[in-house]
Amino acid sequence: MNWLQRHWDARAAANFMLGGAGSGLMVAALFVPDSHFPVILSLVLVASGLTAVWLETGRKLRAIHVFFNPFTSWMTRESFAALLLFPLGIGAIFVPSALPFAAAAALVFLYCQARILRASKGIPAWRAPEVVPLIVFTGLAEGAGVALLFSVDDFLVVFFALAVAARFVAWRRYRAAVPGKALEPAGKALVWIGTLAALALLLVPPLAGLAALAAGGWLKFALVTRASFNQGFSLPHLPVRGTR
Repeated sequence: MNWLQRHWDARAAANFMLGGAGSGLMVAALFVPDSHFPVILSLVLVASGLTAVWLETGRKLRAIHVFFNPFTSWMTRESFAALLLFPLGIGAIFVPSALPFAAAAALVFLYCQARILRASKGIPAWRAPEVVPLIVFTGLAEGAGVALLFSVDDFLVVFFALAVAARFVAWRRYRAAVPGKALEPAGKALVWIGTLAALALLLVPPLAGLAALAAGGWLKFALVTRASFNQGFSLPHLPVRGTR
């Protein structure tokens, strides 16, 4: 019998939503010339996501333990990536040449987020290998969408279109591997609003960005809170009472 997990709620989902969009925005900031605002907003979004998941922990002061398992825990690796991202991001505000390094740290952070879901072996909707490119490309599409609020540079528009298209392909591959009804509404929104409408609205880039952002956020919220059914238990060999 399957049941919906209760350990991760909307606060955990917020980490994937805000952190994914924020790290994607840091990467997209490479295509926003002469503006520090995307970098600042990126750091705010990532920090807000981490704060949300911290609020979910039962014993707040024990959150430091997340740094103790770098060889086995993707949460630990995500935390170390964040420790690199923040000083590099702050440095990029004052020294633009540091931005590529901040973008690289953000990409590592985003990848770690995807692997956190992949590592949850008991939840079929999360453990599929296809979830990793889905989360990564969703974050990049969201980040590029937010960046379109600051700039309509041609390279940024191309990056946005490529990220949205890659997310669509990742979604189709994910759905082929993980069928189910829990993600149907969010999935349809991702296709119609986050992909088709977003690309059609590129004549008005900020609207295209908002469409991609909203659809991606809804998908990740649904993935974490509504599609997260535990597999249940399997007993391949039933005990047999011996006879005398």
